[in-house]
Amino acid sequence: MSSSSLNNFPQPLSGGKLVLGTICLAMANFLAILDTTIANVSVSNIAGSLGTSTSQGTYVITSYAVAEAISVPLTGWLASRFGAIRVFITCLILFGVFSALCGMATSMNMLVLFRVFLGFAGGPLMPLSQTLMIRIFPKEKSHAAIGIWSMTTLVAPIMGPILGGVLCDQLSWPYIFFVKTPFAIIAGLMCWKLLQQFETKTAKSRIDVVGLGLLVVWVAALQLMLDEGKDLDWFESNHIVILGIVALIGFVAFLIWELTARNPVVDLKVFRHRGYTTSMLTLSLGFGAFFGITVLTPLWLQIYMGYTATIAGYSTAMMGVLAIFLAPAIANLATKVDPRPLVFIGVLWLGIWTLYRSSANMDMTFWQVSLPMLFQGIGMPLFFVPLTAIALGCVSDREMDSAAGLMNFIRTLSGAFATSMVNTSWENQTRYVKAELVGLTDQSGAAAGAMANAGMGEEQTRGIMDWMLQGQSVMVATNQIFMVIAVIFAVAAFVIWLAPRPTRAVDPSAVH
Repeated sequence: MSSSSLNNFPQPLSGGKLVLGTICLAMANFLAILDTTIANVSVSNIAGSLGTSTSQGTYVITSYAVAEAISVPLTGWLASRFGAIRVFITCLILFGVFSALCGMATSMNMLVLFRVFLGFAGGPLMPLSQTLMIRIFPKEKSHAAIGIWSMTTLVAPIMGPILGGVLCDQLSWPYIFFVKTPFAIIAGLMCWKLLQQFETKTAKSRIDVVGLGLLVVWVAALQLMLDEGKDLDWFESNHIVILGIVALIGFVAFLIWELTARNPVVDLKVFRHRGYTTSMLTLSLGFGAFFGITVLTPLWLQIYMGYTATIAGYSTAMMGVLAIFLAPAIANLATKVDPRPLVFIGVLWLGIWTLYRSSANMDMTFWQVSLPMLFQGIGMPLFFVPLTAIALGCVSDREMDSAAGLMNFIRTLSGAFATSMVNTSWENQTRYVKAELVGLTDQSGAAAGAMANAGMGEEQTRGIMDWMLQGQSVMVATNQIFMVIAVIFAVAAFVIWLAPRPTRAVDPSAVH
């Protein structure tokens, strides 16, 4: 939403109203971002409960992320057409409703459908909550507003795995969705009482219907191709071939239309700035790699290391602990020095620790798994915060809103694509490694003989041997994927040097 459209606002809130308004707006942003990670540690539980495979369970993650990415570019048009407050409150209440419906789902198809609607409702909450947070604060305290909003942005992804794990273990997986409903609806109703005076003027602005349609077509087709390819033997399936063709034609048509449209839904012209293009390439590679390891880690810990969803959540959340404390200092530093070395160090740091984690084994303790992730998290604020300064420091003032919205779109979409690709690679590599190990396992028959002497039957012996073989195959495949992801981090780190030094300083916490 353009800041220029919000110039004629009444006086900021004060006292108790300011505190209450801040809590409600922060809650909206927290809930929208929380949903990107709260289901990560619960995928295996959800899949088992609904009678589907773990690979299909990841649709719960990707469906929300894709829908959210598509709805973010629409925020500006929705706010100008219907009013920022109406859009914000409607999306927040719908977010609560669809969260409840997700918990009531009785099949994977139903759950994925409601997650799509949940993503559509959640997308506008992030940019609108930020803009409105700044508006309700006195001008001299705008940094406090930005700080509070930024803190929820950092805390929410960390709380997601912990909250999801505890609710899944102590109650059941539907409660990871039910728990958000009362907070969303109550916050929405309170915002309506508190923020009506901040409503923006509306105008019958036109929307780029063709551009939006093409965006939905190519993104949906590509995501479906990535999600279903592993189950349908990829391009041996006519279904996958058709999806690939639709995605390619849709993407090319989208590029042509958006570059020539008068009011495009996504302003691609910002890519003419070399610094912005380079930053987005670094972001897509780096965030895709980062999200890939955060999805893969809890799946491995629960299915093959015997962790509960709660303990897997604690372990995964370690990555964000140090990031919370370092983010404010790095945000301040990025405005005073060249941010490129900070990004380079941050992404390379993530890659080095990912490479270290590629030597994992199945005898590791909780702390042997978690401590590397704790230190790895130092790279998160070094990566994300200065990268925003580089990207937005390379575009003109009038392009700032478009550049920020497109950055959010690319980040969200990269996470969704990475989830599918990592999960597919993990399963395929596990099958390949297991096939290689089968011929090398217990060739002398000593292990089988020892189990037989211990009183185990033939079927029991075969089952134990197969489970041990499967576990080791998964461990080798996991380590190999971590190696590949470490290389992707390294490439992303060096790419940032192709960007010129920003010509002006931008407060990196001012834009999501």
